[in-house]
Amino acid sequence: MTSAPAIGFEYRPSRWLGRLLWFLSTLAALAVWMSAAPWPVALAIALAIGLALWRTLLRWSGLSVQAAGWGRDGSWSLRLRGDQDSAATLSSYRVIGEQAVWLRLSLAGRGHVALLLAPDNSDADIRRRLRMRLAQVEASGTYAAGRGPTV
Repeated sequence: MTSAPAIGFEYRPSRWLGRLLWFLSTLAALAVWMSAAPWPVALAIALAIGLALWRTLLRWSGLSVQAAGWGRDGSWSLRLRGDQDSAATLSSYRVIGEQAVWLRLSLAGRGHVALLLAPDNSDADIRRRLRMRLAQVEASGTYAAGRGPTV
């Protein structure tokens, strides 16, 4: 692979994901209430749906990543809250049409972090450059094949 330029971007959580989760949770709760389940069971399931939505939205809004960078050498670095830099490794990714790129990065000793780059929180040029570079990495075979399908 030829030497690809570094890609850097500031990150903030996507509002689209929150709206989509609210919509799907509302549909799920409606389906439960419209089913033949007894009302105590329907209430318990609807509360569980609401709790799951609340926990997910808290997790996404409390994400500590402020910026990310993919170096020319293939290394990832994340700028966390408090101006702390951390090295990361690309675990997996998904390209969703031309509209979104979902990155899952592993932090040494801290688990994983998922970054959704959508039209409401990133520039179209950044997403295009990421898609192209991810395609180059996959084509070159340097991306582990055991991680499953990526597109």
